Amino acid sequence: MDIDPFGLERWFAAYEHEADVMLAESGIRSLEASRFDLDPGTMEYVIPTNGDPVFRARVGERYGRSADEVLFTCGTQEANFLAFLSLVGSTDPVGEDGIGSGSHAVVVTPTYQALHAVPEAFGEVTRVALSPPTWELDPEAVADAVREDTAVVVVNNPNNPTGRYHDEAVMRAVYDVAVDHDAFLLCDEVYRLLADDPLPPVASFGAHGVSTTSLTKAYGLAGLRFGWIAGPEPLVERAWRWKDYTTISPALVGQHVAKQALGRREETILAENRELAAAHRERVAAWVDRHDLSWHEPVGVNAFPTVPDGFADARDFCRTVVEDAGVVLAPGDLFGFPDRFRIGFGLPTEELETGLDRVSGVIETRRAATADAGGE
Repeated sequence: MDIDPFGLERWFAAYEHEADVMLAESGIRSLEASRFDLDPGTMEYVIPTNGDPVFRARVGERYGRSADEVLFTCGTQEANFLAFLSLVGSTDPVGEDGIGSGSHAVVVTPTYQALHAVPEAFGEVTRVALSPPTWELDPEAVADAVREDTAVVVVNNPNNPTGRYHDEAVMRAVYDVAVDHDAFLLCDEVYRLLADDPLPPVASFGAHGVSTTSLTKAYGLAGLRFGWIAGPEPLVERAWRWKDYTTISPALVGQHVAKQALGRREETILAENRELAAAHRERVAAWVDRHDLSWHEPVGVNAFPTVPDGFADARDFCRTVVEDAGVVLAPGDLFGFPDRFRIGFGLPTEELETGLDRVSGVIETRRAATADAGGE
């Protein structure tokens, strides 16, 4: 197995710790730990290693599934990794329902690199490309990409980096393509609950639907590293077997706080975060217009605008911004689009304002320098 370096994480590693503002952060601002009871009692393993069965049953109800159809994981990253190991990385049949594994995945891009790099390390990947300016998903393009050995179709909805939210009719059409080919539809839904009117999760569509998510992006609880897979029991059972060799069990404190976040506090947390996301989206929309950039107005807290005039490409722009202004943005070439950059607007309001003002200064300085050079 060989896997590509994670370009986005390497970019962050190079610049994040020395910068002042992380304007590429893809989640909502972090909640204060003081809002929760942080004492789970004794510091032991979570037993069983797939998570508290009563809590798994509570989570499963969100998908119309049982406790045995939910596996708690270390964030969405592990959830996706275990799902790919269990499908593209395995040749065993999933169960008596006739759904099998395969060596091929169809992945809708642009997307978070792990969603194509991991299955590509185990097998083959065919990408179905979304195109600007609307980034619409065409179920027929997915159908054309599916093969006899396709194990899974992968969609991130709402999409990272574009913020495109594919509607329910499109997602159900893609699900039908997966069913017709005895494949799974895996949807990374980590931003779903930031929408004002979230779509039904894919795991609720039927036996071929798999949802992965966590409390990281929509809840502002990235430090918990708490997520899950919801899907058919045979797949979840296989993923659990793999999990015993990765993180063994979910984090005890993470599960303890997650129970609180998904309990009586949930409505308040999500309302606060949706309000923040909406207000910041308006602020960034005005900023995009001010600098004559183009974007698809996003759902969630990520956007994918075009690079301002005067810069060679996204890498030139983002490197100039971080080196001259101490603000981290994500260059779009990391997602396959060198003429765009990803900006995150879920951070605290004061930091967002500071970051946008500093980036504006870089854009205006370059614009002035370009105009001076043109007049000489």
